[in-house]
Amino acid sequence: MSQGDMPYKRLAQFYEKIEQTTSRIAMTDYLVALFKETPVEVLDKVIYLTQGKLRPDYEGVELGVAEKLTLRAIARATGFSLKKVEELYKKLGDPGLTAQELLAKAPKGGLAAFLGAEAKNPLTVKRVYDSLMKIAKAQGAGSQDVKINTLVALLRDAEPLEAKYLVRTVTGRLRLGVADMTILDALAIAFTGKKSTRPILEKAYTKHPDLGYIAVLLATEGLDKLKEIKIQVGVPILPMLAERLNDPKEILEKLGGRCLAEYKYDGERVQAHRKGDEVQLFSRRLENITHHYPDVVEYIKRLKSPEFIVEGEVVAIDPNTGDMLPFQELMHRRRKYDVEKAMEEYPTRIYLFDIVYREGKELIDLPLPERKKHLEEIVVESDEVKLATGKIVDNPHDLMLFFEQAISEGCEGLMCKSIGPDSIYQMGARGWLWIKFKRDYRMEMTDTVDLVVVGAFYGRGKRAGTYGALLMAAYSPEEDVFKTVCKVGSGFTDEDLAKLPEILAPYKIDHKHPRVISKIEADVWFVPAIVLEIIGAEITLSPLHTCCLNKIEEGAGLAIRFPRFTGRYRFDKKPEQATTEQELIEMYKSQKKTVYR
Repeated sequence: MSQGDMPYKRLAQFYEKIEQTTSRIAMTDYLVALFKETPVEVLDKVIYLTQGKLRPDYEGVELGVAEKLTLRAIARATGFSLKKVEELYKKLGDPGLTAQELLAKAPKGGLAAFLGAEAKNPLTVKRVYDSLMKIAKAQGAGSQDVKINTLVALLRDAEPLEAKYLVRTVTGRLRLGVADMTILDALAIAFTGKKSTRPILEKAYTKHPDLGYIAVLLATEGLDKLKEIKIQVGVPILPMLAERLNDPKEILEKLGGRCLAEYKYDGERVQAHRKGDEVQLFSRRLENITHHYPDVVEYIKRLKSPEFIVEGEVVAIDPNTGDMLPFQELMHRRRKYDVEKAMEEYPTRIYLFDIVYREGKELIDLPLPERKKHLEEIVVESDEVKLATGKIVDNPHDLMLFFEQAISEGCEGLMCKSIGPDSIYQMGARGWLWIKFKRDYRMEMTDTVDLVVVGAFYGRGKRAGTYGALLMAAYSPEEDVFKTVCKVGSGFTDEDLAKLPEILAPYKIDHKHPRVISKIEADVWFVPAIVLEIIGAEITLSPLHTCCLNKIEEGAGLAIRFPRFTGRYRFDKKPEQATTEQELIEMYKSQKKTVYR
């Protein structure tokens, strides 16, 4: 092993500790120890592997290896029959545990030694990473052989514990649930000696969300170098987020008595980057979605500037009427194949609402009205490209009327934005510069919330063999944890009930995740990952749930009464982009107010 490398076994040992802990503090401590021990030459690789990926999301390097192919590789590496491997996998439900158990039972030294071949060549982080990259890049004729042969070679040299995490990584089931912010905490402590420097790392990360890059730069050149990081085309920035209120009077008070109200479209938020003829589109989760929207790429090329980063909402359009279609219809465009056919069936339009970079200049520190001028200068409106519909309002009555207008035209509501001198673009931050104004709640909850699945309960009767209900949680940005707010068992179709175990399987763990705060004991626990849209009758006080515990009344949290799944899977949202505790507090308070009319 070269000096700038690390035994993969050591990484697997840290993963085992992280997986078994139920404490977020302990998780951070393990990461600090890991990063201190890691040679800088492989620090970025260790971080990517710990995230369960090979490169940052926006580069679109997908590792996922099919289940059947992985089981074949395990069979070949261990010498057991494929039937035996499949039987054990069916029993354990985890390809990593299957590989671990079979490798432990294989003849000493693995199949290679059993057949008289050379002794094992111990795995290192660099070898594992390079091999996984080879698997990820294998395409076309013969790619299946490349993938299975590369994986078999790794498994034959792996020890049982290494095999467990190796297989989980290649199948996209690492399950550690280590958040980006937890990694930033650990990096700050490991390389600056104190957590208080985290904001400097976080600011750099909002402009360049690549934790491997941030880590290596910090370890080799220090904090000052991180402060020099600039926005660049092709690297998405963290999107600005919004708070939520439903009282027009309160919204205007928060925004200084006057604001820009814009339609909140029911589509997919997109960050569009252009440099010359090259255009890239990124989702709210920072995934590269250029492939799904070749039509939007062409629309962006019509803008009158050779280099920029703009934000907009892509919506599906009824080809017969030109009317906007719901978000679910747009999701038909999220496919790998037959994109041209999908373009014909589900044409799109993009509504642009912000610009953060133009021809070498960062615009994030400009007030919103100035950014709008830059945007207007480069947009030529057409049927396919439009500026978001908006108007300046300074009284609750006009805001309410404009809200009703937005709803009547197929929108979700309004985005109310500060137009004051401080109305900068806050990357990755949720603040009172942008406020979502959706349907009013009055004494019942008529708006939806996006909640994270953290646990499940086994079904009975007709639901035997699947999940009868899911434990749902809201996000606390301040603590970087998920707190329970309801158990939902209504609204699921037979199709939903059949596919939920499959959707949730990669995230299933045998204990409550350290980032989940729950008084309720679920039958099954999950890494916080999957976001579902939920509606309910109202938000109530509850001693059972931990969301907003003690924040409104001592001994009580908030819960959603009669929750129901709307049928909308929010795969476009990261768990950290789910509804927050603060939003639920505002919704709860709003229930007791009379909405201005």
